[in-house]
Amino acid sequence: MLTNLRLRNFRCFEGVSVDIDPAFNLFLGANGEGKTTILEAACVLLRLQSQRSSSLVAVTQIGKKFFEVRGRYEEHELEFRYNALRRRVKFDDIEQRTLREYLLIARVVSLANADIELVRGGSEGRRRYLDFLGAQIDGSYRPALRAYERALRARNTLLKSPVPRAGEVAAYDPLLIEHGRVLLRLRAELTEMLAPLATQAYQRISAGREKFELRFLPGASDDFGSDLERSHRESIRLRQTIVGPHRDDLELIVENLPAAQFASEGQQRTIALAMKIAQAEMLKKSSEGKAPLLLIDDIFGELDYERRNALLDNLPSDSQKLVTATAMPWRDEITADTIYEMRDRRLRRM
Repeated sequence: MLTNLRLRNFRCFEGVSVDIDPAFNLFLGANGEGKTTILEAACVLLRLQSQRSSSLVAVTQIGKKFFEVRGRYEEHELEFRYNALRRRVKFDDIEQRTLREYLLIARVVSLANADIELVRGGSEGRRRYLDFLGAQIDGSYRPALRAYERALRARNTLLKSPVPRAGEVAAYDPLLIEHGRVLLRLRAELTEMLAPLATQAYQRISAGREKFELRFLPGASDDFGSDLERSHRESIRLRQTIVGPHRDDLELIVENLPAAQFASEGQQRTIALAMKIAQAEMLKKSSEGKAPLLLIDDIFGELDYERRNALLDNLPSDSQKLVTATAMPWRDEITADTIYEMRDRRLRRM
């Protein structure tokens, strides 16, 4: 379990330290007090990425050159320091040259109001959902994703040049194909494992009233190389690579209809909850029954009584939970082991 978290120059906090209970931790306070920042810092420390943003640039406090998060997870001391030029990761006070061992330590699932964009929003959010899970389950996922993204950026930069040269563009195809095939396979396998878990979670939350399906929509066929070759002329015209894993998506279906267009807001929120419950169940299964850390950010006010109770009943009961809320009544409705009140960017244990 995460037992301590220390922040420096991290968003709204110049410096803060918080001790964390092994079970249910509730952070209460008005908007803007830094509740979400505490959860984000826990994610950045354990996963070296933010659940709120694809970039860590904005995390550094305005006017400062770096941020630092430290903490204790089980018996291990963890440290992550970031600036524009360098990242430093320490595990038990030893600087790490590779991230593999560090990233094996903890698993994380994040739940927030914005999760409804998994249903309403574009495909990028759904790919991030898969990537956040895949990087925690398979050690080859993160390197394949990073290598593919580097090759794709370079290829697209050449396509956007005033006069793209076919030979220079094609020089990146082998790298794109090599890592893209790995990514396509891993995402397809992830979805195959996730789909029944998400379907079952949806049925539990909705009391079996509706049917939900999750399907993988690949951005390229099994013959990714041929797809690139066939799309070359169109890519030159559009000045971007038009096939590949960067076009992958998840199809979300309720009662045989696309959820984004036809599901009600209640159904959409149920889908988002089911997808996150499926993440938690999958992470627990993949780590020999060790439940993930749950970061639950101010979602109770958006859920009716039935969905709120269904969510709490279906998340792993043995997970450590960091939960935020703005309304004080939650103090009476939710049984928490530790409650922090946040006011004027300070924490007070209640």
